[in-house]
Amino acid sequence: MTVHRSQPSVATPRTTAAAAAPVRRAIAPLRFAGAVAGLIVGSAALAPAPAQQRPAPPPAAFTLAQVMSAPFVTNLTAAATGERIAFTLNERGLRNIWVAEGPDFTARRLTQYETDDGQELNAVTLSPDGTWVVYTRGGDFGSNWDDALPVNPTGATTPVKVELWAVPFAGGTPVSLGEGLNPVFAPSSDAVVFERGRQLWRAPLDGSASATKLFDQRGSASDAQFSPDGTRIAFVSGRGDHSFIAIYTDAATPLRYLAPSTNRDDTPRWSADGTQIVFVRRPGAGGPPANSLEIQPNPFSLWVADVRTGEARPRWASERTLRGSVPSTHGGVNLHLAAGDRITFAHMQDGWTHLYAMSLRGTDAPVLLTPGAHFAEHVTLSRDGKALLYSGNTGPSPDDIDRRHVVRASVERPQLDVLTPGSGLEWTPVAMGSGRIAAIGATAQRPPVVFVLDAPGDARPAPNTPRRWVAGDRVPAEFPATALVTPKAVTYTSADGLTIHAQLFEPTGLSITAAGGRPVKRPAIVYVHGGPPRQMLLGWHYGDYYWNAYAMNQYLASRGFAVLSINYRLGIGYGHDFQRPPRAGMAGASEYLDVKAAGEWLRAQPGVDGARIGIYGGSYGGYLTALALGRDSDLFSAGVDIHGVHDWSSDSGNRFGAGTFRTERPTSEVEALARTAWESSPVSAVLTWRSPVLMIHADDDRNVRFSQTVDLVQRLRAQRVDLEEIVVVDDTHHFMMHANQKRVNAAIAEYLERKLKPTM
Repeated sequence: MTVHRSQPSVATPRTTAAAAAPVRRAIAPLRFAGAVAGLIVGSAALAPAPAQQRPAPPPAAFTLAQVMSAPFVTNLTAAATGERIAFTLNERGLRNIWVAEGPDFTARRLTQYETDDGQELNAVTLSPDGTWVVYTRGGDFGSNWDDALPVNPTGATTPVKVELWAVPFAGGTPVSLGEGLNPVFAPSSDAVVFERGRQLWRAPLDGSASATKLFDQRGSASDAQFSPDGTRIAFVSGRGDHSFIAIYTDAATPLRYLAPSTNRDDTPRWSADGTQIVFVRRPGAGGPPANSLEIQPNPFSLWVADVRTGEARPRWASERTLRGSVPSTHGGVNLHLAAGDRITFAHMQDGWTHLYAMSLRGTDAPVLLTPGAHFAEHVTLSRDGKALLYSGNTGPSPDDIDRRHVVRASVERPQLDVLTPGSGLEWTPVAMGSGRIAAIGATAQRPPVVFVLDAPGDARPAPNTPRRWVAGDRVPAEFPATALVTPKAVTYTSADGLTIHAQLFEPTGLSITAAGGRPVKRPAIVYVHGGPPRQMLLGWHYGDYYWNAYAMNQYLASRGFAVLSINYRLGIGYGHDFQRPPRAGMAGASEYLDVKAAGEWLRAQPGVDGARIGIYGGSYGGYLTALALGRDSDLFSAGVDIHGVHDWSSDSGNRFGAGTFRTERPTSEVEALARTAWESSPVSAVLTWRSPVLMIHADDDRNVRFSQTVDLVQRLRAQRVDLEEIVVVDDTHHFMMHANQKRVNAAIAEYLERKLKPTM
């Protein structure tokens, strides 16, 4: 899953000779406004041995504070008219809304949040006429559950509510619209409709009146979509195991439900004339029991409903296979109605998440719009509706499979333009009312910054169109861009023959892969991303969680480590079959083959000390880190497990809190499933776990149950494993406070340095 006033002082470079003291500072309780809100250290069953004295390496080229000093930009959006854009900047925990307007696109700050209090800004939206900005403040909207509940990492006695706010684009004091989620502007630009208490509400933007509830209905209302003339609202009425598409007109008109069934209907999209709605239909819940450990097909179909009669007809259906399932990448089906009432959507039938198009009213088969060995994410329509804009891992270089570039695709035929080729990375394109395109770009050294393609709004941008950078001056002077290394694209082969992509961070001026002579043997670290549908890239990442991981890998390389950041099977970017492999996760942990092979690849390099290979990762990466330390302590000599899943067979083993097996299956089969889940879990490898480990978890984690770490810690203590732990009180999976993330990062680096003893 997001800005620069009072800046923390830059820490002086720390030497490893004083390792013991820094780790205690890093994990001492943090106090904010008199309340404990931070890191608490526990002890292992055995008292830790005194830190060994060794020669202190020279200072790093930069400090951790410096490499974490750049702002993170997200929530880029544009108005339907003119050339106005808005976005958020997170500057060392200070999150604020920024805006810019053509033709010069000079950035200015719109809000004045001056505290690192962990309150994220989300759902940033510009009114169609560009006069208002609306956003949500609070919550944790990258979570798996309880995303709309308050987040309180400062320990405030009155937590911040999750509220909607409106502020004029021209500037002014934000107005609270009350508690609510997912704002949608009325076409008139004077009000928003949003979700509160399972229903839809409407509020004027100027705060002249309180929000009013539009209706009461038994379901949970979501995904509000105004008709083109603004007189009706289509929405999803969720009913648990099924859902409907409903239409609201006014207080005097009953709600209407389109072709209700036992299926799950969602994603309503209006035709240009307001007479038709296309929507996604998926099977309802239930049915015969399936293998709980294996990924099951999630097929979908596209239906077209007549708004006047409420009747619907099937337009297209996927196969009931894994390739026919709803894509698990950003936006899912990514359903749009383009110019000429062309239905566009994402599908994986050819092995990649590609975009397709067909007519709304005809019977023609879908046309593949984005051919080639790449996938599409962050999909949006151009303002004229004649093109789709997306982030794609494609371009003229073979290494572009590990990058993102802005791609433009026709909605009529397979016609692609990679608008931003090169060694950089670009993502989340948006189209302004003029047609001009804005996006976010980075390189291996330069952190993410908003840019505008400097082409006429009515022109089709050409590749390598000049860019106008927006708010680039917000990157602090102390950010060490020139000291950062360029990660190398490498591949290696897993034990079962699968090719795995990775990025190698090497200390400046050194190569661990070069043969000849007597190279200095370096300690090395495997970094394992979470998700698992994620992909680490050849530069700064578009997700704030992995932006942080990239900063950490750069810092570790500056401290003398070689870091191999791996893209194991289950990740995105390499096709459907790579993303959905057999016997993965709780069904056999086949992806661990790729983790072990990464350690073996490092051990085989002439510049790596095979006795000093560490590993670290968070979330699903924490799960794989724990497996590595338990199964292969001879290979991985130390590691840091950050909020990992540790027991798939427990009630909370599943990240979504539902790791159960259907009891109507034969008892022997249920027992076999439970046994496989157990054997795929780190808890099953505790008896062979000898490597020291630092475990880190925040206890308001809404992605992985905190109990997963509580349980594993007790098991490791019983085996007298060298264990240290850090608990972050009342923060979440994403370490919403910059201060907490900074101290966690410092503890990770200090621990790996202390255990692996790098020499510079």
